[in-house]
Amino acid sequence: MAAPTSFSGEVWAELRLADARDVPHIYSLIHQMAEFELLTDLFAATHDLLHSTLFPTPQPAPFASFTALILDLSPSPVSASADTIGSLRLDLSASPLADPEAAAFPSPRAAGRVTAGFVICFPNYSSFLAKPGLYVEDIFVRAPWRHRGLGRMMLSAVAARAAEIGMGRVEWCVLDWNQNAIDFYEGMGAEVFTKWRICRLTGPALHKYKGAGSATASQEEHDAGKAE
Repeated sequence: MAAPTSFSGEVWAELRLADARDVPHIYSLIHQMAEFELLTDLFAATHDLLHSTLFPTPQPAPFASFTALILDLSPSPVSASADTIGSLRLDLSASPLADPEAAAFPSPRAAGRVTAGFVICFPNYSSFLAKPGLYVEDIFVRAPWRHRGLGRMMLSAVAARAAEIGMGRVEWCVLDWNQNAIDFYEGMGAEVFTKWRICRLTGPALHKYKGAGSATASQEEHDAGKAE
């Protein structure tokens, strides 16, 4: 069944574990997110890199390492499976939805399903709680499907899974100009920290440290003395 370009009546949303077949859509969704965040200058992902990092062989258990989740929309009911993380039924009877990108995002699960978003998360650790946590690197819904409760379903499903496996917290970042997102997250009960800043080493700034771990103790002490 070909993916429809418009949806009406009941539509079923499923947040599921991604697999290697989803890489082309994950790539496209990340690029759309970079465009939305005005950060395309930082976009360097490739299909091969996504495949090797998100779906290595052997692949770790879900949420034990980098975990990609896919949001699929279906014109017919979806039966929950071991891959299902969350689900939601939408009623579009009063407001049919046109998805001009549907033909470019047919789900590899077929049956007329369309891929509309994704989540990438991975475990981290809180020394204060002495517990593992979950960091949400990306959460994104394509424009035609926004403001219909899907983002809330996705984040709620990820938080529920983190709580079920005994994690102490779920964290993510939000751009300071994205007030709609900030309001949404606060409405879900999240605390938005305004006094913390992200520190990052990447590209040449990171690679200049390559091999620095082999420095001798005397050199490290010398450098520390200069810093003082």
